[in-house]
This record gives sequence, structure tokens and C-alpha cells, in this order.
Amino acid sequence: MPKLNFCPVCASPLVQQVVSGRDRLVCSKPCGYVFYDNPLPVVGAIVEYDNDTVVLTQNIGWPADWFGLVTGFLERGEAPADAILREIQEEIGLTQVEIVEFLGIYPFFQRNEIIFTYHVRATGEIVMDETELQAVKITPITELRPWPFGTGPAVKDWLEKRKSEA
Repeated sequence: MPKLNFCPVCASPLVQQVVSGRDRLVCSKPCGYVFYDNPLPVVGAIVEYDNDTVVLTQNIGWPADWFGLVTGFLERGEAPADAILREIQEEIGLTQVEIVEFLGIYPFFQRNEIIFTYHVRATGEIVMDETELQAVKITPITELRPWPFGTGPAVKDWLEKRKSEA
């Protein structure tokens, strides 16, 4: 649970209390504020690129051997499918993108996120957003290996589905 000390509504101290069967931070005064700490909605995409490859990205600050899918936060009033198309354009500059299928919803407990994951096909020239990413890697699908957290379980399911359909 994040470290919050004061109520964002009335500035009174927050205290731990059981609400709806879970430990929550609750305002110590009667303003009624409860910090539910619900997961943030995130979108992610397996971007299938030209010649049976997948585009992987490396966020700024990640270790040199860490790569993942294109991901981003949902904006207010934005549908998940629209959000992933926007994120692909913002992060890797691709605008010729087709959503092939919605893969599923995957919890990312370590970051308190819930990830709406898609399989998309894209073409065009990749232009990396250097304010968010430090690298982009084009990986042959045959060399793609899932990782144990975040978007990795979606990659695992997608690869297994491809195998069973072959």
C-alpha cells in the first residue's frame, strides 16, 4: 500500500481500518474519504511487424536486457482499443496499425495495474519516442520468449495459441 499520511479531501491524518473486508487508509475525521488503492488501467500490445517479427520496447531507466511490449495508461474517456493505437503511435511512431484481436486482461500485481492486452499488426517506419524509450528491438517471433510478470503472461498465451493454430 502506498505511503499516504493525510487525507486529500480535508488534510486530516489517515489511519488503517478494515473497509469492505480489506485494510484501507481512511480519514480519521468524518469527511468519509477512503483510499481504495484500486489498480490502474493500462493497455499493452504485441506489435506484430513486417516479416514475422515483434516490436519490443525498453523504457528509460530499465536494465539493458529488459524489453517489453508497447504499453501505456488509459486516458480519461478513452476506450482501451483507442488507447493502444494512440500508444503505438506515440511510442514507436507507427500509424498503419490494425487490431487483430483482444488477447485478454492481465493483472500486474507488482505495479498495481491491470493490463488490457491486444495483438496488432503494423507496418511503416519505426520512430522511437526518446522521452519515454531508450531502445526498440525487432525480434523474430520464433525467438520471442515470455517473461514472468507484467505483459509476459500475455506473450506466453499468444505464443501458445499460435502453436495450437499451426
